[in-house]
Amino acid sequence: MNTSVLDQPKARVSERELAHAVRQAMPSGGLFAGHDWRVSPAPFQLSPSLGSELESLGRVLLQFYRAVNLLYRKSLEGKQPEWVARWLDQGKPAELLALARSPTFKNEMPRVIRPDLLITEHGFSVTELDSVPGGIGLTAWLGQTYSQLGYEVVGEAEGMLKGFSSIFGDASSVHIVISEEAATYRPEMVWVANRLSEAETQSARDGAQHRFRVRDASFTGFADGDAVYRFFELFDVANVPNAANIFEPAAAKRIRLTPAPKPVFEEKMLFALLWNRNLHEFWRRELGENFFKRLLALVPYTWIVDPSPLPPQASIPHLDLTDWRQLAALSQKERDLILKVSGFSPHAWGSRGVYLGSDLPHADWAAAVEKAITSFGHTPYVLQRYHKPGLVHAQWFDFERDQLVPMEGRVRLCPYYFVSGDGDAARANLGGVLATICPADKKIIHGMTEAIFAPCAVAKSAES
Repeated sequence: MNTSVLDQPKARVSERELAHAVRQAMPSGGLFAGHDWRVSPAPFQLSPSLGSELESLGRVLLQFYRAVNLLYRKSLEGKQPEWVARWLDQGKPAELLALARSPTFKNEMPRVIRPDLLITEHGFSVTELDSVPGGIGLTAWLGQTYSQLGYEVVGEAEGMLKGFSSIFGDASSVHIVISEEAATYRPEMVWVANRLSEAETQSARDGAQHRFRVRDASFTGFADGDAVYRFFELFDVANVPNAANIFEPAAAKRIRLTPAPKPVFEEKMLFALLWNRNLHEFWRRELGENFFKRLLALVPYTWIVDPSPLPPQASIPHLDLTDWRQLAALSQKERDLILKVSGFSPHAWGSRGVYLGSDLPHADWAAAVEKAITSFGHTPYVLQRYHKPGLVHAQWFDFERDQLVPMEGRVRLCPYYFVSGDGDAARANLGGVLATICPADKKIIHGMTEAIFAPCAVAKSAES
């Protein structure tokens, strides 16, 4: 990074100099393989109320995951409706389900929780949760870089790195195993591993070994007492040659594995279960009334597209449909709905397998509905109310024209919560927040080349 910029107070540095300093700080190996983004000279500003809500949301989401885990186990035991486990298990191989239910893993929670939040005119909307998220390294690098430029970002300079390191306890070596499917994120995790190892080496004796290393899907040199970070989703296990060499010693408690091999936490249908009226008493009891109400206020109404026949007098709640195929006939104005693959599919991450009803011609929407219906037995889909994100004013620096460009956009926030501690003592701590700001004409917000990536900062009360 240009030290002449770092040596000056931020107030004396131009936006042009700030943008160039961010660009110059980019690691030589990049952060996303084959992907680029627009650079903002400043973090994305959050209101104090939104900043406070994000700080406390991790506790709510961790409790939700605990309740989900209990609901699944009680369903298997016949103490909650059997269709809960049946829906969650659909399309999963028996050996993976047996592993997830094993004594070692049955009570394990994800150690990284990343919700996707859309800022709407009425607050924010939590559209889904990710327990194997990309962006950890990117958000860590952004937080560090903008902090060095004098900004007070959420999580400060080291929040993401400290949070990620905390989930492995005192393991002597941490192996970050990345599949070919997730290879886009390899550069950012290489940066994380190098940065953490450098920091630990500096604080240890000379010649200390690097604790964090990135491994490919064929590495097998795990030793007892090591930790493994599984950077591949469970639908991809068949393409990960060393999966058995990870799962077997982890099940025997010889190594520490996170996230545990539990496909229940990689399903988007969890929000449909939250909204299901048959389960409300369970959620009230396990979440508490306040957490339950808070989640219902944040999560858009979500359905599972289950084509089972309804009684003649029954209808799908809040849609007034008596058969899922009637969904295809809704007018475009009635289709403020998102249809997406629930999980256990290569189309269930990124922007793949996502259909915005109001943005599609009738024929394309009808085809998506039919696909969702016919896929239910092996790859369930969910339907979700779409709350359109509000417009935000942003700016990015065009390096070719060497000028600042204003942009009206829509934003997705991704806070990263890292869970340290075990059992009831586990706590979810906010490490940082990534803002993805897409041009206003883009219907689905994701990490496209035209998007601005920036860390978040909480505005001072007088500025909000």
